[in-house]
Amino acid sequence: MTDWLTAQQVMQRLGLKPQTLYAYVSRGLIEARGDAGDSRRRLYRTEDVARLEHRKARGRKPAAIAEDAIAFGEPILASGIATIQRGKLWYRGQDAEVLAETAKLEDVARLLWDCGSQRFPPLFTIVPEAPARQRMFAVIAARAASDAAMAGRTKKALYLEAASVIDALVDAIAGRPGQGPIHHRLAQAWGCDADGADLIRRALVLLADHELNASTFAVRVAASTRASLAACILAGLATLSGPLHGGMTPRVLGLMREIAEDGAEMAIAARLAGGMPLPGFGHPLYPDGDPRARALLTAFALPPTYEATRRAVTALTGEEPNIDFVLTAIVSELGLAADVSFQIFAAARCAGWIAHALEQGETGRLIRPRARYVGREPA
Repeated sequence: MTDWLTAQQVMQRLGLKPQTLYAYVSRGLIEARGDAGDSRRRLYRTEDVARLEHRKARGRKPAAIAEDAIAFGEPILASGIATIQRGKLWYRGQDAEVLAETAKLEDVARLLWDCGSQRFPPLFTIVPEAPARQRMFAVIAARAASDAAMAGRTKKALYLEAASVIDALVDAIAGRPGQGPIHHRLAQAWGCDADGADLIRRALVLLADHELNASTFAVRVAASTRASLAACILAGLATLSGPLHGGMTPRVLGLMREIAEDGAEMAIAARLAGGMPLPGFGHPLYPDGDPRARALLTAFALPPTYEATRRAVTALTGEEPNIDFVLTAIVSELGLAADVSFQIFAAARCAGWIAHALEQGETGRLIRPRARYVGREPA
């Protein structure tokens, strides 16, 4: 099946008029691009059309719409923070790949929070003696238990608190209080040189937000109750720790161990034959490849084993590496502990979580979906 359809094909499949097709494109429901063979013609993504066909077949009952929306479906919350369109990630209308060339995480945080020139004053955080992940949860949980709720507070007060929350999380990751740009603080704590610090900076920018992913949705649910910013971040951190989200590194490393033992082609073929996934490759929101991974791959060369894996997987499946694979490769290249991938992810995404918590707080609405009951009928 071709990845792209002509306008006539789309209108036939969906029963649309031309103006309705154009409306779907403008609303981001169908991705369009120019036809390289005919500059006068536009092509439309087959996957988007198939999703709309499925939705039409199911009908427009609220329960069906909600179920589709939960699984990479229709948008379910209005947000002005980030979007995924045309195969790229955008922060308030700015291309994340372009920002990653020069911006720091603090710059992106100000953009996502829409707060102008907010300062990030250093904070003396009491960091417990423990492994990094335990420090992260302990420091944020302590603040969640004592910080004031968001309700009734000015933006200025919340912006200052936001800066202190992300600073506290970075202190916890680094293992000590610090000052200066976040990527420098982390690079220094991990013993990285200038090149390593720049890779960390780029990764932080590219991971700062990703629209309404699982951890961000958890943050918005907490924020809708007017919980404190730290409590919202704790909800996001807990969700991020799951193996299907920010905890993908062990799964990628498992694939790499299999490849080290059996060779890339044999290990990958065995997984495909067994119907097993290839962690670190492909992304349902990026059929043409994860732009975050692409941006990082312009800044460093994959280690030989990772490059061989990339070539073998792409040759066999057509899938490109995603951010999880490249982030794991960066950590390997820098000689860091495997859990550093999670730590970079959390530090970066904290900026986006805060943006979503602030935005949700401004709506004044409680997020309280209903369950579609499928159990035994009440007597």
